[in-house]
Amino acid sequence: MLFIKMNEIIDEVNSEVAEREELIECIALCLLARKNLFILGDTGQAKSYAINEFRKRITGAKQYERLMSKQTDEEQLFGRLDLSSLIPGNMPQDELMKDKEYEKTHTELERLYKEYEDDGQNSTLGKAIEEAKKLASLKHIICALKSGSPKMITDGKIPDCHIVFLDEIFKSNDGILNSLLTALNEKVYTNEGNTVKIPTISFFTASNEIPNFNDSTQAILKPLYDRLELKVLTEYVKEKDNRLKILCGKQGKTPKQSKTCITLDELYAMQKEVEAVTVPDKINELMDDVLCVLRKNGIHVSDRKFFGFTPIVQAKAFLNGNKEVLPKDLLVLKNYFWNVPAEISKIEKILSDICENPFGAEINSLLSMALESVGVMEESLALIKQENADSSEYIKPYVVLSNELLKIYEKLMDLKNEDISDSELDEIQKAEAELNKMLEDAAKKTGAPFMSLDKQKQLKI
Repeated sequence: MLFIKMNEIIDEVNSEVAEREELIECIALCLLARKNLFILGDTGQAKSYAINEFRKRITGAKQYERLMSKQTDEEQLFGRLDLSSLIPGNMPQDELMKDKEYEKTHTELERLYKEYEDDGQNSTLGKAIEEAKKLASLKHIICALKSGSPKMITDGKIPDCHIVFLDEIFKSNDGILNSLLTALNEKVYTNEGNTVKIPTISFFTASNEIPNFNDSTQAILKPLYDRLELKVLTEYVKEKDNRLKILCGKQGKTPKQSKTCITLDELYAMQKEVEAVTVPDKINELMDDVLCVLRKNGIHVSDRKFFGFTPIVQAKAFLNGNKEVLPKDLLVLKNYFWNVPAEISKIEKILSDICENPFGAEINSLLSMALESVGVMEESLALIKQENADSSEYIKPYVVLSNELLKIYEKLMDLKNEDISDSELDEIQKAEAELNKMLEDAAKKTGAPFMSLDKQKQLKI
């Protein structure tokens, strides 16, 4: 099963580094979901090492790596113009080799010349000369029919690679920014008016700082930052045992293990399995709750960001061997929603509260609504007292509160169903008691007669 092989690779790479579990899982998730990754951390934290070790286990995958600077230009990233393609009647060799007859003749010429090197016979040389004439004639015909458009030499550059690592990504100059944005977002590159799809699966990037987007000179980098969907914070190795383990490995004291590998085709097959993972409606409803709580807590989440979470949780479910996304799979989004490191712990807690116990989170949401209604009643009551109104007026805020709490109580009762567990039923009963306690306390404050919510519901029916 393919997910098992991917997990074996994750485990192996983890065994070669220390305290990089989140980073390595995010590398896998990006490759499975075709997403991009930003790594925030100081130099010498095994960021590129982890990426390279992962890539080595994907046979057939080409990698491009570059340390970015203000001097980095488009040619260094995307390739250069082949000047021979501008000469009338000429074409680059790689373009000529796309013609089947030319390729066949070229291969035969190579074979004959090698044979001549071995035997030195004039007859063999004569055959090679005839084949060379045929090749030249084919070139003349192909160039007459197809030459004229500029060609790029992209061997070993981004348009030729499946995995790209750009270190110090924010050192990019303004001149290549638009090309990078298009490549990151749409996986295409435009040159000389021609837009071509590039094979890059994921862009991995790193920096030891996040730009100050409030600074007008750095604000231009904000779109680039937004295209890096997953983000990971790395630190230096903290635990002594982990440091010693790495030292032993570097000193050759740890025996080398054979590497689990997958082919590029197997990775593509995994991506198809990821796309087939089902996302139940209840997960979407849960994520809408997460969005509301994140925004309420001051975490900026754009609509584009929110609507794009699906492939990542599908990839996480795939790694867990599941055919559909479960609430616990959403915890991985801790590394999807943060914008600055200070938000990480807050996002992690919100996801944990809502996703590890979605039933409890729903009850807590209802209780929060009830507390807000109590607060509104107390504000109204304070205003009435401030105006020295008659005490009979106290009943009005209470009636409003009672109606609101009854609505919340009915939603609470709707959570009961035949599949409910004993622990969940216990949570409902505790919440019911809390709602009745809120209403009873309000009755005492206003001098209103108290009637439990269950009796109110019965009378309403």
